[in-house]
Amino acid sequence: MENKGNFAFIVFTTSLGFVVSQLDVSIVNIALPEIGRSFSAGISALQWVVDGYTVAFAVFMLSAGGLSDLLGAKRLFQLGLLIFTLASAGCGLAWSPLILIGCRVVQGMGSAIMIPSSLSILNHYFAGDPDQRAHAVALWTAAGGVSIAAGPVLGGLLLHLGNWRWIFFVNLPIGLLGLLCSIKLNESGTSEHRGFDIPGQALWMLALTALIAGIIEWHEAAVAKSYIYGGLVFSLVMLTLFLIREKRAASPILPLNLFEKRNFNLLIGLGMILNGSYYGMVFVLSLYLQNVLGYSGLLAGLAFLPLTGSFIVSNLVSSRLIRKFGIRIPIVYGLLISTVGFALLVLAKENSPYWVLLPAFFGLPLGMGTAVPAMTTGVLATVERNRSGIASAVLNTTRQAAGAIGVAIFGAMAVGGKEAIVRAILESSLISAGCMLVYFAVILKGLKN
Repeated sequence: MENKGNFAFIVFTTSLGFVVSQLDVSIVNIALPEIGRSFSAGISALQWVVDGYTVAFAVFMLSAGGLSDLLGAKRLFQLGLLIFTLASAGCGLAWSPLILIGCRVVQGMGSAIMIPSSLSILNHYFAGDPDQRAHAVALWTAAGGVSIAAGPVLGGLLLHLGNWRWIFFVNLPIGLLGLLCSIKLNESGTSEHRGFDIPGQALWMLALTALIAGIIEWHEAAVAKSYIYGGLVFSLVMLTLFLIREKRAASPILPLNLFEKRNFNLLIGLGMILNGSYYGMVFVLSLYLQNVLGYSGLLAGLAFLPLTGSFIVSNLVSSRLIRKFGIRIPIVYGLLISTVGFALLVLAKENSPYWVLLPAFFGLPLGMGTAVPAMTTGVLATVERNRSGIASAVLNTTRQAAGAIGVAIFGAMAVGGKEAIVRAILESSLISAGCMLVYFAVILKGLKN
């Protein structure tokens, strides 16, 4: 596709979808204590409020990526925005935890549909100019990074002005603006691959949902351990059957030949490490700030403000580094900075002053914001233009799945009151820092620029 549109307009329009999807990953965290009080819900229910969204996001994105290449990215982008916006209204009107979790699942489906298509639109518009594509992807990534960092701040402000329902209603004007702007986008080309792998989609959904459910419910005394063990074994069996199915399917939702390239595999792994650590840590930090340090919703939201500024700076720096040095340098430095950021969280205690947390709050987004644009650009560079939708879907599916697992594992560590939350901060920060350091060595040895 030729670049017939205005650069800023194309990036702005596609970024709106990424903004609302990422905003809803983090904005809900700051409202969890109030949602819990409103519905008298425990940590397991609150984990499902977060993970109902991310699991649906991860479950349906593979199919959405293939459909984007099959039916056209613009159509899927508009459909995803519409579903997400309507589901946001449902979340804001929810009258029980079950209804809220259900609407969060539908939100996740909407995000799954629009994210691969939005990135595919960028790839189609700017495929002929690698530098311009890298710049567009960096800005798109920056918009999502800033929104995920700004989520707690905006959420705290909305809690102060109203109540937790407004953290969902805020999506409505953004979604409508995205739908109106998308009318002017050109439709992308379509792939020659036809068909839709329904059995593969069902197996993937069962595998991931059973895994997350087993982790979340692990600490629940009311759930027999035999059911949890059975669920985890069931998840492993479903995942095995899924891989067998995808190897034999005529139109797989996960083309396994994508994994024949080393760079693709390393970058997918990087996305999983970053998201799993970051999502899980933000979930625990939200509990720590309010339930341990006693911050109000507004004050806890403002405490996350350094993350927003750091994401803006790091994404802009990453774009320049990519154009000058390629993808390897930003990723290597991003991992090193993230390692330090996570390690600094071991200083968090039951009555720590805020300044003790500041270095980590600056370091985490600096590292992630430097690495992610390079990672995304690198993934798109490994595939042909008409497969950008499925490549984007694989990247974002694995990232969201890892994020859901991070919330489930780190959230389970935080069950048991203030002492458990503080201990969870310590343990999860050490686990995350260790993962970053190991992957730094892997990238240093294996990634090609």
